[in-house]
Amino acid sequence: MSSTIYNHRSLQPTVPPAQGPNQHSHARLNEAVDTIRQEFDVISSDLGILRNQRDEYESKVTSQINELNIVRQSLYELESQHGKIRQTYEEELSRLRGELHALRQGVPAGAPHPPVGPASVGPSGPPAPPPTATGVPPGPGSYNEPYYSRDREREREREKDRERADRERDREIRDRQREERDRDRERPPAEARDSKRIKTERMKSDTRPDHYSPSLQPPSAKLPPVPGAPPALTTFQGPGLPPPPAAHAPYPPGPGNPSPAGPAEPVAASSSSLVPINNAQSGGGQFPDDLDPHNVPPELKKEGSDWFAVFNGKVKRVLDVSLVHTLMHESVVCCVRFSADGKYLATGCNRTAQIYDTKTGVKTCVLTDESAGKAGDLYIRSVCFSPDGKYLATGAEDKQIRIWDIAKKRIRNVFDGHQQEIYSLDFSLDGRLIVSGSGDKTARIWDMVDGSSKVLTINDADPVNNDAGVTSVAISPNGQLVAAGSLDTVVRIWDVGTGSLIERLRGHRDSVYSVAFTPDGKGLVSGSLDKTLKYWDVSGLLAKRKEAVANGKKDDKGSQCTMNFLGHTDYVLSVAVSHDGQWVVSGSKDRGVQFWDSHTATTQCMLQGHKNSVISIDLSPAGSILATGSGDWQARIWSYTNI
Repeated sequence: MSSTIYNHRSLQPTVPPAQGPNQHSHARLNEAVDTIRQEFDVISSDLGILRNQRDEYESKVTSQINELNIVRQSLYELESQHGKIRQTYEEELSRLRGELHALRQGVPAGAPHPPVGPASVGPSGPPAPPPTATGVPPGPGSYNEPYYSRDREREREREKDRERADRERDREIRDRQREERDRDRERPPAEARDSKRIKTERMKSDTRPDHYSPSLQPPSAKLPPVPGAPPALTTFQGPGLPPPPAAHAPYPPGPGNPSPAGPAEPVAASSSSLVPINNAQSGGGQFPDDLDPHNVPPELKKEGSDWFAVFNGKVKRVLDVSLVHTLMHESVVCCVRFSADGKYLATGCNRTAQIYDTKTGVKTCVLTDESAGKAGDLYIRSVCFSPDGKYLATGAEDKQIRIWDIAKKRIRNVFDGHQQEIYSLDFSLDGRLIVSGSGDKTARIWDMVDGSSKVLTINDADPVNNDAGVTSVAISPNGQLVAAGSLDTVVRIWDVGTGSLIERLRGHRDSVYSVAFTPDGKGLVSGSLDKTLKYWDVSGLLAKRKEAVANGKKDDKGSQCTMNFLGHTDYVLSVAVSHDGQWVVSGSKDRGVQFWDSHTATTQCMLQGHKNSVISIDLSPAGSILATGSGDWQARIWSYTNI
């Protein structure tokens, strides 16, 4: 009985089990997660609003900056007009005073007379334009401008001093005239007339017509820039401009490097430089030195708000040019380069490289190496896209080549080995190799896959100009040749496969600052501080050299300079060839850009739109777009079309 009582099954409860502590904790955790999710949504919404506000503020700031630059430009144009009117007034006043003195002296009205009055005190003309740069207020040392408010009192005092000096000068002249009249009475009439003629002829002064636009300051004669400084960047001495470091002394005059102020001499024909085939028509292929854009017929001129293009009336006009975008920078724009598809433009300036959308002009990317030292300037001298557009190579003053992953905005790898600043970079078309040129007298070929390098050393520098720092490099379309322009006036060509020097192109009379292959690889264009461009025939160069070596003969003929491009009035700093090979384009210290017919070396168009040297230019591989970078802290995108 007892055994059956205690062996029964226990009954199961029919009501829900009581909730323990685990169930309560799960419920609280779910509530906390929901609360966090709600707070995250609120913060995300606020972040979106703040981003929109930031974009709106950036748009407003950009708009204000553009308006400020427009106001500055308008102010400068008004001051230029004021300067011209004042100059005209002073010239007329001087002429009238001269006629008055001539009448008092008894000289015929048509005879020359000495300049008298304010115009004789010093040159008068439009003031130097202020730099239209972001965040750079005008200040002492920025530019010499007598019309701004802080100098008006000083200018009034100068005017008073000039008036007093004029009165004293008039008094002295009257006293001198009385003495001369007294002497003339004692002298035969013929002798008196001869004496006056000698005096007036001695006082004649030659005036050079200004063939630049009134909105552009005429170029000033300066010594060649030393390497290490951006070419011709000393027009404006404002904040942010890199001072030219004393890398070496100015080049002494000699063969291949005449004195900068000396007259240009014709290039002697030699084995490497033949007489240009376009000499016969060179007079009709360039603009006259006294060209005045205001006197150019309307059909040969195109003007914008702050730029103009003049077309050569001696050849058929087949080109039209327009300004598309003006891209403001915070320092000198040292380099510009298009991507292979032409959709993006990279620029290099102090410490940063920028990438812009060429259609919209919007800045899409800024690349800055935060690990670089903060002391002093660090100008990026060269930029170059990889052919697939994924990477951007930059070369800077710190001797390093950085390869940036554009999408991640990070440095992929760094090529280190140059001993001085890197001035030029160029990718091979397959993207495997990148070539660099430096002031250390070497060019280097870097392998993007394994990081190895091949050094191309210059051991045959010109005996007079022995600084053979490399200023520009280019790799041929087939990837077999590397060309380098250097400070010693020579263009050298190496075999990529062996690294051996196979050609020296001699003919320039000053440093070569830029080289570019033609799209077919048969020609090479070089630009120099001697104000000229040259076209070199390098077709079949590698095959000819290999054949000569195989036969044990020396190829004395070498590559030939078949065309000279003459027309710039100052240093040629950059050259490029269009994707179809039709146009050669050059940028110069004379602030101009010239389009040349690549087959005849005749100028088709002269473009003026920068207020300082055009340091760098590039033509889009996709066609019909030109980019220019300048010392005026601007890069510009232009379109050109055949008509």
